[in-house]
Amino acid sequence: MTSASAGRLFALVPAAGAGRRMNAGLPKQYLTLRGRALAEQTLHRLLAVGRIERVMVAVAADDPWWPSLAVAGQARVATTTGGASRAESVRAGLAALAAEAGDGDRVLVHDMARPCVRPSDIEKLLAAGGEDGAILAQASTDTLKQADADGRITATLERAVIWRAQTPQLFSLGLLRRALDEALQAGVDVTDEASAVERLGRRPLLVEGRSDNLKVTQPADLALAEFYLTRQEEEGAGWGSV
Repeated sequence: MTSASAGRLFALVPAAGAGRRMNAGLPKQYLTLRGRALAEQTLHRLLAVGRIERVMVAVAADDPWWPSLAVAGQARVATTTGGASRAESVRAGLAALAAEAGDGDRVLVHDMARPCVRPSDIEKLLAAGGEDGAILAQASTDTLKQADADGRITATLERAVIWRAQTPQLFSLGLLRRALDEALQAGVDVTDEASAVERLGRRPLLVEGRSDNLKVTQPADLALAEFYLTRQEEEGAGWGSV
């Protein structure tokens, strides 16, 4: 599937997690980042891609913070109830999108905790997408070791073939729903959408993204995200111009 032959485009953001590793007292997507909630920074990046028709956000059923965000009332943003795991939240979001999208339409799945993704990288991903899907990723620059249960090295991995997965990850809605359904039926806990699609024998394309597309996981990551957003703004890719 090339960008020329693709159908409509949607985005899905699983955001039902608690983000406990941040030790912040509230989910990390609601922490303040450059004067706005992290969630607003992230969703603004997706909304900057004009051809995305709808951004579906899967939030926790008892989330008291989401309705208070200005972006929650944006015309292109919709909400559904997520699940206990990322895969369940993505499945819920896909089911909600199916009310207006077809199996052949494309869906960008993006981490809410990646507020620094550049719309130019999203466009790069969309241009490269194929029948098996595509994901943003970073080629490894480190020497990587494989360890056993005792923390002892068992192998040195070939760096040239190792990539760190990022998001967005791009797939047709029908393919991704099938992949996640089959993984669930098999009792497989998938950590990203590509791994579910890989189980079907498909080979998603790796599209090199920027290193500043970090995932906010630990407290120190928030300061780094602020640094990256400040630098992007200095480059002319700030809040009002992305």
